Amino acid sequence: MRGVGGEDKGQLSIQAARLDSRVRRRLLKEAVLMYAANRRVGTHSTKTRGQVAGSNKKPWRQKGTGRARAGSRKSPIWRGGGVVFGPHPRDYSYTIDRKQRRLSVRSALLSKLRDGQVIILDGLELKSPKTKPVERALRAIGVKGSCLIGTPSHDKNLVLSARNIPGVLVSPVREFNALDVLKVKTVVLTREAFEVLSGGEDLRGAQSTPGIESTPAGGGERVGTAEA
Repeated sequence: MRGVGGEDKGQLSIQAARLDSRVRRRLLKEAVLMYAANRRVGTHSTKTRGQVAGSNKKPWRQKGTGRARAGSRKSPIWRGGGVVFGPHPRDYSYTIDRKQRRLSVRSALLSKLRDGQVIILDGLELKSPKTKPVERALRAIGVKGSCLIGTPSHDKNLVLSARNIPGVLVSPVREFNALDVLKVKTVVLTREAFEVLSGGEDLRGAQSTPGIESTPAGGGERVGTAEA
């Protein structure tokens, strides 16, 4: 645990039973694939031969020209023709069991703890939205690259303060999901959020990907649990 100035404030412990007995790699893969699929917009589209512009008139007569038979200029084998079996708008989203989602979050957090990629931050209090104090605190505790800041509940001031910092996610610890935990380099928990976690609070493991992303790295800001 470290303070906002980077000072060492000792270590905290958590019972293994609060998380998981082992890192479930196969379950984590299933959860990550689900979250990634739920983020897909699925607006890709191609035109079939019935949708492309052009005449349906037969280009030339069937026999006697010496050329191959052709029935339409919109044929898929012609340039500018339709596309065969091309992608069309669809919904990629699906879900795994609620028990699996919740277990995947705990397993992801256990993985981060074993790898030493979890830092407890004590004393981070913002009375108004300000980016510089958050940026200084992250730099002081040695956070480099992407990170996920866990809070005990929705903290509007922290969300507004961190959204301009590249690679920083902010989310209540109860709304963590496996993808957000695994994709960042460091998980930063406020002391209050760690107490929520160590107190045995249920991690929801939402079906979608909640949280706030502060950079264009994730395509902009994400609020709540809206699915793509």
